[in-house]
Amino acid sequence: MGGIASKEQLRMSFARWALFCVPLILLLGFLSGRSVPAGDNSLWYQALAKPALTPPGWVFPLAWSALYIMLGLALAMIANARGAGLRGMAIGLFVAQFGLNLAWTPLFFGAHRINLAFITLITMLVLAIATTIVFSRIRPRAAWLMVPYLVWISFAAALTWRIGQLNPDAQALVPSARTSQVIG
Repeated sequence: MGGIASKEQLRMSFARWALFCVPLILLLGFLSGRSVPAGDNSLWYQALAKPALTPPGWVFPLAWSALYIMLGLALAMIANARGAGLRGMAIGLFVAQFGLNLAWTPLFFGAHRINLAFITLITMLVLAIATTIVFSRIRPRAAWLMVPYLVWISFAAALTWRIGQLNPDAQALVPSARTSQVIG
């Protein structure tokens, strides 16, 4: 059974990819965010001096949820682009930058390694830009879905860099996430 797929078949194929990719990206992001006390749940983070542009704590889960949905949809568009010559490279770049994304929370909030978290963000940004460029050659809409993510991780890099400047002895502020933060 050969031939060209109908528009309905293509939509259904994309829907299946989206129903796989979006929940997967959301789940992995959620698990990374819950792997260590983060944001307002982190005594260490609460003790840090933060730049004036730091958003309130409630913004981060909302922003990341929206971004992860867009990332999942973008990935689904590329996964659904069977026969695209750059598809494998696009998915590989996406996985590499997303792996760094998942590593950032444990590095920053868990290990209190602000400088390493900053380097991770810069590397993630470079890979995310490369991902976006390759996505644009396959599905321009997928590339556009990456743009808010690029803006957000650029902002996150600026915040991380500034937090590092404001807190040169950040690792010594409170015990690491490996110890209990329960007060008896």
